[in-house]
Amino acid sequence: MLARKSIIPEEYVLARIAAENLRKPRIRDRPRKARFIAKNGACNLAHKNIREQGRFLQDIFTTLVDLKWRHTLVIFTMSFLCSWLLFAMMWWLVAFAHGDMDPSTESTTNSTKWTPCVTCVRSFTSAFLFSIEVQVTIGFGGRMMTEECPLAITVLILQNIVGLIINAVMLGCIFMKTAQAHRRAETLIFSRQAVIAVRNGKLCFMFRVGDLRKSMIISASVRIQVVRKTTTPEGEVIPIHQVDIPVDNPIESNNIFLVAPLIICHVIDKRSPLYDISAADLALQDLELIVILEGVVETTGITTQARTSYIAEEILWGHRFVPIVTEEEGVYAVDYSKFGNTVKVAAPRCSARELDEKPSILIQTLQKSELSHQNSLRKRNSMRRTNSIRRSNSMRRTNPSLIVPKVQFITPEGSQSASET
Repeated sequence: MLARKSIIPEEYVLARIAAENLRKPRIRDRPRKARFIAKNGACNLAHKNIREQGRFLQDIFTTLVDLKWRHTLVIFTMSFLCSWLLFAMMWWLVAFAHGDMDPSTESTTNSTKWTPCVTCVRSFTSAFLFSIEVQVTIGFGGRMMTEECPLAITVLILQNIVGLIINAVMLGCIFMKTAQAHRRAETLIFSRQAVIAVRNGKLCFMFRVGDLRKSMIISASVRIQVVRKTTTPEGEVIPIHQVDIPVDNPIESNNIFLVAPLIICHVIDKRSPLYDISAADLALQDLELIVILEGVVETTGITTQARTSYIAEEILWGHRFVPIVTEEEGVYAVDYSKFGNTVKVAAPRCSARELDEKPSILIQTLQKSELSHQNSLRKRNSMRRTNSIRRSNSMRRTNPSLIVPKVQFITPEGSQSASET
């Protein structure tokens, strides 16, 4: 039997592999740019080569609040242990200087009136226990200070002041970490995708925002910024160029009443950075739209901020958000399962500039959409009619009782005629 490699020549195999590789072009994905703001609102920014590290110690309270929980708990524990050990050493030195550690003083105490600075402090362990009792105000009754040593009274006052300062700083730091503003922002949600559609005859950039809690955000305001890499006429490259874009709000103030999910709209006009971008150009644009929601928490009075961003791949052209607020038994109900759902609608594929220059494009788009909608309705109705006719015919075939029998009529001449009714 011939070997397999001898049946097909090697030159033919190599030529065929080369031809297949030429037929299939290799598509290289465009390198994805890093986001400036993540979807959860975290800033994608790393600080490097900071030489002046001492500036963080000048604002020690903010530094403690910004630390991670494990670091904060370690500092919290070590600060108390170090203060207890420090003042335990001071109490031990006071007792040692007064002679309370001398064993001969025990016999002297029974014979004469000798008073120690602190009773029952005979070692460093007992001094450490007394330091804890003084700072945390726990009195077991075995160890107490006397009026024999003025230095001991000074140490007592100093330890109380230091203990109050440590308690105030650490408890305030833990309270601020538990009541940070970004914790409340976890219940402020944004739609996963944004849309561009026609609203009131204008192309609009829209996204949806909602609050999951019943406690409201007071004086909530929304800002939108476009971040992109730009080059000035002088040749200066700005890697993160931020441009504010206006938000369409029927109220004169920029505040919104976030009692239910709202659709925030930005009209793409001459002031908008999206004015010259069409549907075909959107996928090629290297831009990022940052959304910032700020407000005051009703329960705590702390200002909170929620952030998200949308890149070109997350913007749907010619889509619209579905309504999610309905009235049920006198109560407005919000269905959050449809929070990010969209439907496709008629929208011109051109840019807002071309739409302003040629308003007939919008009219033609709407007319085509209306015609296609009517055609789809006609096809649907015709399909329903054909389906109903087929269903009735199949029922007649399967059920013989529905078949109309033939009736014979006898004429006066005696001839018979059959007719079917």
